[in-house]
Amino acid sequence: MPDAALLAIDWGTTSARAYRVAANGDILDSRSAPLGISQVAQARFAEALASLLGDWRDAPVPRIACGMIGSRQGWIEAPYNDCPAPLADLAAGVVHTPDRELAIVPGVRARDANGMPVVMRGEETQILGGVDDREERVLLALPGTHSKWALVESGRIVQFVTFMTGEVWHVLITHTILGRLAAAPPAGAAPGAGFERGLTRGLGAGSILHDAFSARSLALMNELAPEEVSDWLSGLLIGREVRSARVWAHRHGYDGARVRLIGDEALVARYTDAMTRDGISVIPVASNAAARGLWRIARSAGLVAGRH
Repeated sequence: MPDAALLAIDWGTTSARAYRVAANGDILDSRSAPLGISQVAQARFAEALASLLGDWRDAPVPRIACGMIGSRQGWIEAPYNDCPAPLADLAAGVVHTPDRELAIVPGVRARDANGMPVVMRGEETQILGGVDDREERVLLALPGTHSKWALVESGRIVQFVTFMTGEVWHVLITHTILGRLAAAPPAGAAPGAGFERGLTRGLGAGSILHDAFSARSLALMNELAPEEVSDWLSGLLIGREVRSARVWAHRHGYDGARVRLIGDEALVARYTDAMTRDGISVIPVASNAAARGLWRIARSAGLVAGRH
């Protein structure tokens, strides 16, 4: 196996994943741990990094990270770059921890049509790992706790939008009356009829505050089994996100007929179902997009030499 030229780390709120990356960008190995910034006591990030890297930590190669490790609650705050945000600007904005243990990629910010700020940390790196600078126009979706949809033109992130789909689903199931009639589906079970029914409702017109209550009323009328409640809500929220995101894309001159999808395999499967139902052609991206993006940024920043 060739030697690593870079240690790349996708460091989020709940977990962190490290990659050994070769000089040509190939992923040699990866490892993860529940060491996200919310899990690190007393801001002991240097110790958390050493734990994550384990026997990799003595390798004499550069280290670069993206994600919430660069937030105000992280190791050191990396500034936000304004849209349009090309790779070169992100590379130029990389900051280092006080003892230079780690280089950290800045986030990206923009304003929506109403002047409200929108921000991302980590997704910008996944995006740059999932596009080619020669592509003129790409619409990407990154499902998750806070799903992002982004417009990229010739390698520049020009605009994006956030949907709190994953977090809202979790809150509704665990902290509202909607979850009281819900039972956990069998472990490892694929989304079933409940998800498909919720998806149909979500892709249609309506008010999410009204429609969400149907998770309870359908269960009370014995029209939705307890183990289907969480999936029904998941389908509703994902469907409504896809519908809203397509309207958003249209406003920015994109037809929304083709979407590049980056994310966790199980979530990608749900979003692929939703998008296919809505007539969208889905192009999946390998799950190591963050590592690929970190390698590209590290090269542009002069942290590591390599070839495309």
